Amino acid sequence: MASQQEREKDVQSTNPHGFREMVEEQYKKIKENAETYPYVWASYIVVYGGFALWTTYRWRKLRKTEDRVRALQERLRNLVDSQDSAISTSTTLEKAPPSIDKSSPK
Repeated sequence: MASQQEREKDVQSTNPHGFREMVEEQYKKIKENAETYPYVWASYIVVYGGFALWTTYRWRKLRKTEDRVRALQERLRNLVDSQDSAISTSTTLEKAPPSIDKSSPK
């Protein structure tokens, strides 16, 4: 007898129409509970809403900091590249032998 009732419940839960009724019934229970205990639900909203706002704030602050660090790293990389190219240019000029011009009289 119990197994037959379990099969009927399984059939209802797999049936889309039964699933919809189950969701509507659950919604009605939650709505009734919220109307019965509004202060409890309001406290949940305040606490978890505040936590969500704080998390969002920290996440955005972290992203802005990361963007700023990436920009500074790129500036530093460009500065180092420009200094390296300036040093390599000056060393090649110093190492180049002076040109000897044979046409000028001594």
